[in-house]
Amino acid sequence: MRCAVVDDDRAQADLVRSLLEGAGHSCDVLHSGRALVARLRHETYDLVVLDWSMPGLDGVEVLRLMRQGPFAATPVLMLTARADHSDVVTGLEAGADDYIVKPLVPEVFLARVDAILRRAAMQKPVAPVVRFGTYTFDRANETVSFGDRVVKLTAKEFALALTFFENLARPLARSWLLETVWGTAADLESRTLDAHVSKVRAKLNLRAESGYRLLPVYSYGYRLERAMPEENDGEASAARASPEMTEVPAARP
Repeated sequence: MRCAVVDDDRAQADLVRSLLEGAGHSCDVLHSGRALVARLRHETYDLVVLDWSMPGLDGVEVLRLMRQGPFAATPVLMLTARADHSDVVTGLEAGADDYIVKPLVPEVFLARVDAILRRAAMQKPVAPVVRFGTYTFDRANETVSFGDRVVKLTAKEFALALTFFENLARPLARSWLLETVWGTAADLESRTLDAHVSKVRAKLNLRAESGYRLLPVYSYGYRLERAMPEENDGEASAARASPEMTEVPAARP
């Protein structure tokens, strides 16, 4: 899984990174809330480990911004020294999926991470046949049915298409898609992803008239979104595909 660790305590951030990487996850370390907001415009994460007390934009403010924007479904684990019951309630009400008080206990931390990721995985359909509106995915045969058509996809095309439908309306970064669909081969050339996206869009007719459209997100990746049949692709559609979050509050003096 792809994780982000956000903590202005560099020693603590390095410890969390080592634990996550030791458990098999890839990890980016950031040292401010604003750095995470900026990174989310270019990356997709399966989990964010977030400190509360950071200068400029604190963890709760970042969390509230995430829950209002296109990253609302990203799991967040707050890891903070704030131990009052009122702080725990505030963090959870702001949208944290779990809350751990420092000092960090490695075994407890990793168990909480696993629990969050399991819950996130359970929200995705795992049946052999999965339906999204008029589209039916058959995992065993790697076919997709829609209208009166049954389309056979390659293994990577099927995995990519299913990933888009499972993350409907969520902007997905190129690096995350490569890592998720191609496994450890996230260093593949970007045109490999673009070519597969183009084939999936054409084979499944992911354009406005089908009810779903697969759009590029400038300087980020791609997003699959619902569309009304009468809508046409254009500048307005591209604008809606932007992964920008709600405006970040100005830094405190």
